[in-house]
Amino acid sequence: MLDTNVIVAALRSRRGASYQLLSLLGEDRFEIAVSVPLVLEYEDALTRDLERGPYSRGEIDDLLDFLCHVAHRQSIFFLWRPCLPDPKDDMVLELAVAARCEAIVTHNGRDFVGTERLGIRIDRPGDFLRTLKEPS
Repeated sequence: MLDTNVIVAALRSRRGASYQLLSLLGEDRFEIAVSVPLVLEYEDALTRDLERGPYSRGEIDDLLDFLCHVAHRQSIFFLWRPCLPDPKDDMVLELAVAARCEAIVTHNGRDFVGTERLGIRIDRPGDFLRTLKEPS
């Protein structure tokens, strides 16, 4: 699954691993999971500075619609809180556990220290991209 900071980074630069990952969505190379709270967090982060950014509200809405279309939509029935210092990170971890994700892709791995005990790997976008290129 993709942490919010990866989606934000993908829209800020087309040169990074975050953008490459976003570009691969829908190609069956990997699957992401979303929940209602995570999509609302994506929306909040992406629309926070609309007037300064290169994207319109309509373009952000189209991206969110696309993410919801290609993602595994997961309901969460069991909360693991508090597990991490930041409640927003707890929300991401709960989704990853509920959806049985192999990894959380984030630029802030230190925010997810200890998640390995729940069987969730933490990858930076570039590291996750390399796992996609490695032969199975």
